Amino acid sequence: MTPEQVFSIVNPLAVVGWIVLILFPRRKWATDVVIGVAIPALFAAAYVAIIVAKWGSSQGSFSSLQGVAMLFANPWLLLAGWIHYLAFDLLTGRWEVMDARGRGIPHLVVVPCLLLTFLFGPAGWLLYTVVRFSVSRGERAPSL
Repeated sequence: MTPEQVFSIVNPLAVVGWIVLILFPRRKWATDVVIGVAIPALFAAAYVAIIVAKWGSSQGSFSSLQGVAMLFANPWLLLAGWIHYLAFDLLTGRWEVMDARGRGIPHLVVVPCLLLTFLFGPAGWLLYTVVRFSVSRGERAPSL
């Protein structure tokens, strides 16, 4: 498989995950199994496989921006970085849904946060944090 082929598999899978998270936020199979384990586990397995197979094939490092650019010049390592983002953004979205549920925040209020998290990761988390403190009914959600 080429990096482009793997990319064409993981991207739609991430979209499916986000659709499930948006449409079925109160379904245990959706939040706990599909989003909490299945899709992140597939992403993690792909990530680990790529890192193990390709890590030594690129010059570069995490010690400077130029070093990171050199790492990501390798399409396989760029793909690994992308899969890393897909996995952690989806897990962040799951946390937002679970936290909102525990705090009694209406799901429709969370949906824009989820969309922003899907597209721009930290910006969506930041919006959810603002929503969390402005809309929360004061209940404390369990730690996730």
